[in-house]
Amino acid sequence: MSVTEILDLVKKRAKEDDVFRQALLHTKDMEKPVTEFCRICTEEGFELSAFELVSAGEDAYAAMKRSTNGGGENSPLLEEADDLYGMFLLELE
Repeated sequence: MSVTEILDLVKKRAKEDDVFRQALLHTKDMEKPVTEFCRICTEEGFELSAFELVSAGEDAYAAMKRSTNGGGENSPLLEEADDLYGMFLLELE
């Protein structure tokens, strides 16, 4: 199962379970937010590692850049565009 598919399942569960949702949102205030987010997800049955989450965000951003400018690296980073964790939390709020 891909990281995107896992995050879709996590999002569905978070919308149904406010305690789970609040636990995920609270991770943004922790010292290692992505690690804690993944720990909570894994404890709830959604296997996800920090490496997988970060890598998936970077891969998605790289694919987006390749599709818009032929793969060149001359375009500036869109703010937070490679941060799946941050974008996920925005959707939950």
